[in-house]
Amino acid sequence: MTRHGKNCTAGAVYTYHEKKKDTAASGYGTQSIRLGKDAIKDFDCCCLSLQPCKNPVVTADGYLYEKQAILEYILHQKTDIAKKMKAYEKQKQAQKTTDQSESKSVEKEKMEKFKTSESNIVSKPINPFTSRDEQKPEGTAEVAVAGSSKALPSFWIPSLTPEAKPTLLKKPSKTVLCPMSGRPIKMSELVEVHFTLVDPGLDRVKLLSRQERYVCAVTRDALGNSVPCAVLRPSGAVVTQECVEKLIRKDMTDPVSGDKLTERDIIYLQRGGTGFAGSGVDLRAKEARPVMQA
Repeated sequence: MTRHGKNCTAGAVYTYHEKKKDTAASGYGTQSIRLGKDAIKDFDCCCLSLQPCKNPVVTADGYLYEKQAILEYILHQKTDIAKKMKAYEKQKQAQKTTDQSESKSVEKEKMEKFKTSESNIVSKPINPFTSRDEQKPEGTAEVAVAGSSKALPSFWIPSLTPEAKPTLLKKPSKTVLCPMSGRPIKMSELVEVHFTLVDPGLDRVKLLSRQERYVCAVTRDALGNSVPCAVLRPSGAVVTQECVEKLIRKDMTDPVSGDKLTERDIIYLQRGGTGFAGSGVDLRAKEARPVMQA
């Protein structure tokens, strides 16, 4: 095929490539992209600060946090919950006062209605020579029409303009939730993590510049995003999942502290992806945008 044929735009078929190109340029339609390695945090980074942890702690679901960052998050959430609870109690008290005033006004209205009915017991004598329509007091129909018109809202008369009611606040939950899993989180339930350094003689600056910073506490295998690993609750040591399956599960004993283990004491660490499709992590990101419909 000649170059003119390759660059031809007069085809009758709207190709997939042209559709994706126009979608990206127009700003409409759902965009999806596969994340690369640079867009994924390392396994030893905090889920809040996205920086390598200095004093790492892990939740029961395997999410790693910097101790100071998660403590500040919990304190901030508790302060926010206290503010919401205070606003809810204020709204509740105001609603209670409003209900009491409404009940008093209803009782007063009933009393006035009773007084009016009692005072109208003695009625005027009925004239048998007049019709019922003539016996009605003057202005009854006009009053009814005026009353019905006043009940309707109007945007032009200030006294009849509809008012927006205040939004009712729901009672806030006092439970602090994990920012990643959405489950309840407590500082007392966090487990301190102790990574085994590749070289104990390296300082923090040189350590952060290395790709392989930590190794398994038992097998001395290098740890990374491509290596599934777990945290042992009694000692806080980080070992590979292969070590757990082949060595630790045989006698269920912590090889570092010597304590007996249960299934709850083995916390599988949540790790980032590697950029490859076989990493076992969903690396596709989607952005929902407006869609043009005919």
